[in-house]
Amino acid sequence: MGLNELTIREASEKLEKGEITSVELTKACLARIKEVDKKIKACLKVCGKEALKEAKEADERRKARKVLRASKRPSEPESSLLGIPYLCKMNIMTKGIETNAASKILEGYIAPFDAAVVKKLKNAGAVLLGKTNMDEFAHGASTENSAYGTTHNPWDLTMVPGGSSGGSAAAVAADMCIFALGTDTGGSIRQPASFCGVVGLKPTYGRASRFGLIAMTSSTDVPGSVTKTIEDTEIVLRIMEGVDKNDSTTVDAPAVKPHPNPLLSKEREQKLNGLKIGLPKEYFISGITKGVTEAINKAIEKFKELGAEFIDVSLPHTKYGIPVYYIITPSEVSSNLARHDGIRYGFSEKDSKNLMEVYTKSRGKGFGSEVKRRIMLGTYALSAGYYDAYYLQAQKVRTKIKEEMDEALEKVDCLLTPSSPHTAFKIGEQSDDPLKMYLEDIFVTGASLAGLPAISVPCGFDDGLPVGMQLIGKRFDEEMLFRVGHNYEKATEWHKKKPVL
Repeated sequence: MGLNELTIREASEKLEKGEITSVELTKACLARIKEVDKKIKACLKVCGKEALKEAKEADERRKARKVLRASKRPSEPESSLLGIPYLCKMNIMTKGIETNAASKILEGYIAPFDAAVVKKLKNAGAVLLGKTNMDEFAHGASTENSAYGTTHNPWDLTMVPGGSSGGSAAAVAADMCIFALGTDTGGSIRQPASFCGVVGLKPTYGRASRFGLIAMTSSTDVPGSVTKTIEDTEIVLRIMEGVDKNDSTTVDAPAVKPHPNPLLSKEREQKLNGLKIGLPKEYFISGITKGVTEAINKAIEKFKELGAEFIDVSLPHTKYGIPVYYIITPSEVSSNLARHDGIRYGFSEKDSKNLMEVYTKSRGKGFGSEVKRRIMLGTYALSAGYYDAYYLQAQKVRTKIKEEMDEALEKVDCLLTPSSPHTAFKIGEQSDDPLKMYLEDIFVTGASLAGLPAISVPCGFDDGLPVGMQLIGKRFDEEMLFRVGHNYEKATEWHKKKPVL
């Protein structure tokens, strides 16, 4: 096994024992990127020199901490991420590094500060390898909308990796990093995680700060992680979470319980006896492919073997999730992207006769077709005469979706659904049909609209492509998702499968 194939836990233990160094681990990841990224195209920016410098500093921190510990003097708190290399989605601010959200309108824009979650990872000693590809401004479900080309799925290079965090998911699946950061607005971490056979977490809205994320839909955007195991997801969330004075939507919720080694925790090792898992009938529809249905049914049987009880629940307003999401999202997009005007920063069309031409030409050339489509949809929905009929009505239905999910979760410990009705589709197959592409979010928008935590876990394959299972939890109860997912991982081998490149 190459060092780049290690999980966070495995790498951290080897680093602590002195079996490897962070520099060696970082070099292994950089070598892997150089070896395979010309095929996958997951990275838009690789910071090799800077990463090796950070890795060297991490090794020095670890050495100094051991010296202090040996002398019985106080040392800095333990961090499982010290010296661990990761990749970051291109719409998350990283100081001194280009952050262009995969859009021409921000080409060359150098972030003046770190996003809150990046700052926390930096303080923990994590090593930033570079920035990953994505759908422009996170608008898409395939990473085909990037202004810099499409990312390819490591399991089949003719397939999409999902989106919008497709670059992060593909990079983790191909072992180009130990973990990656993404953002999830309506499934943008969970769907690509499903397509690429890795673990993807959307935390509860308010669990981790959005400060430093280039805004798409402010009321559903959350930073999250793409990892190789449930345990790794927990490790990253414990670093990322917490109240931030720069983000008023963060909540002072109970922290995820710290486990020095969750694998040895009695709570995690116990079977799922007495646990109640809900199956929303609206998520098990005729449009799901046979292979996905079989994989999900086998996962359900495995949970039953582990002692879990399944209860049928109903979420009747689920059918309105997509139309609600695609009214609210473009409306907030229309507002959030107004700042990209060719004046303050980013691309500016110099060949303009007046100020209005600067605006129109800069936005016309700088934005891609999907971004323009969503801006126009949102502007229309918010316009006089249509606000009450569309946006206000969508917000009312959103409240009903939230209430239904909260009510269902009072009866069960979590919900189980497919992450996607199918596996990855071919590149270009849906690019000419925006409506079909919007339906990719059918199983993942509900948790986003309700602000609930949700995680996609590998649960099988269909014709050689990964299938993902989604677990949705109660607000701020990521702990339950980790418990359920961890026990499933221990009883199966799906998360250990690797694509051959």
